[in-house]
Amino acid sequence: MAEGQERWKGRNETKDGLRRSVWAALEASGAGIGCPWSRIPNFVGAEAAAAQLTTLLPWKTARVVKANPDPAQIPIRRKALEAGKLLYAPVPELVKPFPFVALDPEDLARRGIAFADAARSEVFVEVGEPVDFREMRPMDFIVVGCVAVTRAGGRTGKGGGFADLELGIFRELGLVPDHAPIVTTVHDLQVVDDDRLVMLGHDQPLDWIATPTELIETRTAHPDPTGVAWDHVQADQYAGIPFLTELRRDLEGRKSRS
Repeated sequence: MAEGQERWKGRNETKDGLRRSVWAALEASGAGIGCPWSRIPNFVGAEAAAAQLTTLLPWKTARVVKANPDPAQIPIRRKALEAGKLLYAPVPELVKPFPFVALDPEDLARRGIAFADAARSEVFVEVGEPVDFREMRPMDFIVVGCVAVTRAGGRTGKGGGFADLELGIFRELGLVPDHAPIVTTVHDLQVVDDDRLVMLGHDQPLDWIATPTELIETRTAHPDPTGVAWDHVQADQYAGIPFLTELRRDLEGRKSRS
């Protein structure tokens, strides 16, 4: 692994070291699919982990699902479409003028687009309906990508801050009702001891973790953030996310008028 592959290192040295150890373990064990470094890693058993999530009652009753765009979560995105659920998926790294696409299974079927194809990010950004955060419906089931997790509900992504930013925006817009769990799918090697992952105030904890071998209810004691921690948004995020400055202005304007 070349040092330059760690794109977002330097924001939190403790988390950098934890991510490095997890990526190395996935690579050395053969449990990772493709290069795991500097990304939400794909892993052997992703299909089985997704199947674990579909046993949850909140999944069965969900009408609107949000899922991250990474390859490891292709199976759960496909299963959402197969189950007839409206699926929201973000543009990877939020680099387009629109942040999300909406994937309606009935619309995809009418257009002859296979769900297995539409679950892939390179396809859904082309066939999905672009939507703004402010046009989205409240979500019943929220899937996030993780590099490392703990049984106490701690999580860290690849270090870019995209998941926490998205969820902060959702909360400010009232799109995360109390019944919506925050969940992920990971390989068993990505589940680490609680004391190895320090959660900060803007970090979103998990309610459920699915691995290929088990389903973990965290019963987390970590508090949910109430909105976007704008002080933690990095200059490169403002530079790389086309709509972020305007969205912050709008959200702060809403607060000042309320």
